[in-house]
Amino acid sequence: MKYVIIIPDGCADYPVESLGGKTPLQAARTPNMDAVAQAGLVGQSDNVPLHLPAGSEVANMTLFGYDPNVYFTGRAPIEAAAQGIVLGPNDWAIRCNTVTILDQIMVDFTADHASNQEARELLASVHTAVNDPRLEFTPGVSYRNLLIFRGRPNEASPFSGETRTRAPHDLTDGSVIDDFPRGPGCDLLSEWMQTSAEVLNNHPVNAARLDQGRSPITHLWLWGLGKTPSLENFSKRFGISGSMITAVDLLRGLAALVGWERIEAPGATGYLDTDYGSKGRTAIAALQKHDLVCVHIEAPDEASHEGRAEEKVKALEAIDREIVGPLYQALQAHGDYRILITPDHPTPVSTKKHAHGWVPFTIAGKGIQSDGSRSYDEVSAAHSGLQIPNGWELMPRFIQGQW
Repeated sequence: MKYVIIIPDGCADYPVESLGGKTPLQAARTPNMDAVAQAGLVGQSDNVPLHLPAGSEVANMTLFGYDPNVYFTGRAPIEAAAQGIVLGPNDWAIRCNTVTILDQIMVDFTADHASNQEARELLASVHTAVNDPRLEFTPGVSYRNLLIFRGRPNEASPFSGETRTRAPHDLTDGSVIDDFPRGPGCDLLSEWMQTSAEVLNNHPVNAARLDQGRSPITHLWLWGLGKTPSLENFSKRFGISGSMITAVDLLRGLAALVGWERIEAPGATGYLDTDYGSKGRTAIAALQKHDLVCVHIEAPDEASHEGRAEEKVKALEAIDREIVGPLYQALQAHGDYRILITPDHPTPVSTKKHAHGWVPFTIAGKGIQSDGSRSYDEVSAAHSGLQIPNGWELMPRFIQGQW
């Protein structure tokens, strides 16, 4: 039996006026996703409990079959796992975005997709200025970086599960005045963020950006802190091997924590310019080795964060044409299979932010009877009557074929 999961990140949405009152998924030409829906069933799952952040860190943990109420500890430690960073019992990982804040407004949570080199130089300068031996500023990809706090033995941690932070992508176009860290350790986090603002104010990197007509990188925004979660090995839990194809460290980290092989697709960027065809070909090749192949595509989510409905439609059409179609055809040549297509969470283009709520999924393959659905989209899923309020129950039902 072969299993394929395709995750078009954040593709679930609301009706968009510029798309004729359709959602991007409805407006997109997706004959291959519709073919999966017609061969199988369509439903809805809720992947993020209301008391947890409406983001990919919680939603994808849920999709992997792990109850975030039990296992979720924060976003940053998952990304640390992607980089092979080992956290000790007294250590904390903290997500560190390069952002642009002007007049107390979060203008751009990516700082115009800061380059790896820009981020590396800025983090090094802030590290020097903060001058705290407990801290390790660790560059990642573009605006997605980490700060590692190495706690000393026998010293009380300044943080706890009560430390509250806000994801910068949830503050897009809004004021940040009331959204700086709160709770235990907030004074330290705020102090480091303020130091970053002072260091970056006249930094050579920003001087070069301004000469190029780009906005400055004004702050390092700290959020999503936590300790390493303890996730049961996926193969031991479900009896099959897994693999992950993604360009995003968060998904790489989750894969590492559950024991999946991480496979890199050439040309995958985690943005709208990603090489969709490369991801499709890489996934087909991975079927030769692994029982389960998961393909994660960040592009729809990025389009939503930028409020670009037409680009989201284009991304979904590319996913359908270059990933879903070839992979679905290859699966059927293998013999027994099941395929699952589902986003992790909604990211409406109207708000540019992640949201809680139902997302549509479709499943086809061995043991799955057609429910008569004609298309894969939010409306079709809502009309199906099939709802899984605890999204972490979707994975075991998918693997076991319990429908």
